[in-house]
Amino acid sequence: MKTIDPAKTSSQRSRTTDRFMTGVFYVVAGFFLLLLLAFIAYILVNGLRSFSPQMLSFTEEGIGNQLFNTIYLVILALLISVPIGIFAGIYLAEYAKEGKLTRFVRICVETLSSLPSIVIGLFGYLVFILMTHSQWNLFAGALAVSLLCLPLITTTTVDAFRALPEDYKAGSLAVGATHWQSITHMLLPACVPRIMTGVILAAGRGFGEAAALLYTAGMSTDINWSNWNLSSPTCPLNPFRPGETLALQIWASRTESIAENATQVANFSSAVLILLVLLFSILARLLSRRLDRKATGAKSN
Repeated sequence: MKTIDPAKTSSQRSRTTDRFMTGVFYVVAGFFLLLLLAFIAYILVNGLRSFSPQMLSFTEEGIGNQLFNTIYLVILALLISVPIGIFAGIYLAEYAKEGKLTRFVRICVETLSSLPSIVIGLFGYLVFILMTHSQWNLFAGALAVSLLCLPLITTTTVDAFRALPEDYKAGSLAVGATHWQSITHMLLPACVPRIMTGVILAAGRGFGEAAALLYTAGMSTDINWSNWNLSSPTCPLNPFRPGETLALQIWASRTESIAENATQVANFSSAVLILLVLLFSILARLLSRRLDRKATGAKSN
């Protein structure tokens, strides 16, 4: 009579379960990949069908000014939020001691990340516009977007530092480096790829943000490309002028515009916005990889 080995049967059952779950995860990942590709293809095809040469101009018929405002505002927001977010993450990961204050700060960060952007917009309108007695401007919009970006960058920085092996810090301290020198010369460079992921997510939110900018950056733009006086309200680089972004233009074209080609402009603006986010993500990844290779001394493939 043939005997059944319980250990062998259990091993076969484990392998079968492992293959089944691996297949399930592949199916789920493939579904979301196809969904993303279909979404991007739909937007790009509609955008290209709606394209006309005057849409690329820097006039009222084109989206050139809105494209510049979008890039300029995201750069301003990242200049504000990236240093603050990284320093906050370093403090929480390396210096903050476990206690009520640290837990309170973490709760504040988590709460800020879950706030609706329309609430951030109303807060920005109250603090950055009304309390400063100013008009809608790009800088106020950048500050509002910074509030949305800060939790992402802070959280990814904390996670990046905690994911590092203990040997990194111990080895640096063992050769006589101070805590701060260990952070700046050893830990932070090793965290760059993961921090860059947070920066990409934050930038993506900035590119597509509309609700928060509705109350802070304004719904108009008047740029004179021959005027480079920073104090002038029509200077492209003046951050204290109103600046409609692509996301705001899409929203306005789809809801309140009476122009005949409003739908075409919204479709093309959506396609440009998608391409802009993809281009930024690719460039940020390339920069992150370059910095990582420089920090670790790894050779390029």
